[in-house]
Amino acid sequence: MSLTIAIDGPSGSGKSSVSREVARRLGLAYLDTGAMYRAATWWCVRNGMDLDDQPGVAGLVEHIPLVMVTDPQAPTVHVDGVDVADAIRDSAISTAVSAVATNLVVRAELQARQRAVIAGEAVGGFSGGQGVVAEGRDITTVVAPDADVRILLVASEDARLARRARDVHGTDDAASVDATRDQVLRRDADDSTVSQFHVAADGVVTIDSSDLDLEQTVQAVLSVVQRVVGASA
Repeated sequence: MSLTIAIDGPSGSGKSSVSREVARRLGLAYLDTGAMYRAATWWCVRNGMDLDDQPGVAGLVEHIPLVMVTDPQAPTVHVDGVDVADAIRDSAISTAVSAVATNLVVRAELQARQRAVIAGEAVGGFSGGQGVVAEGRDITTVVAPDADVRILLVASEDARLARRARDVHGTDDAASVDATRDQVLRRDADDSTVSQFHVAADGVVTIDSSDLDLEQTVQAVLSVVQRVVGASA
């Protein structure tokens, strides 16, 4: 039986770390859809594209030579044969990605590719047909609204800012939190103009990770999976 788990949430909710670990424990593939938007942004910047030129950006992204490696223990992203997993986390890409992620034509192109990855993992791919954990902003509502398990992972603003500060700066002191505030909150505000990831849609289970560590959040997700899959067995 193939299993598709869709996990959405705002920046700093923990969805990437949690999704990777859930995928690893269940023997599933892992798809980071946010990395696809970052890779598209990197590709546009590399090609000297003005990100405000929406038709130009869309045309370039339509033909992006993008390969997603869906091994949860070593996920990576290749563009035109180049491993860009580290490059797409650069602060310059983080600052620019919303301009690409809010381009509706780009979203349609990458959503189609995301659906193709999910469909591929149902019959083969890294998981050998076992399925995938896909995470992002609109997986539960647009990309895979028929996923077996749909979860919205949320957290308080303070918790999200602290987590992102630790990820980027290695500490969550006041200066580090302030340094990541604009990146986190502005990205969420920009992306919320094209997708809804703050309130769960019908049938989507909300998990609040504000007061949970990684293991506790993983267990909360696995409990939802067990409950939903058990009910459908």
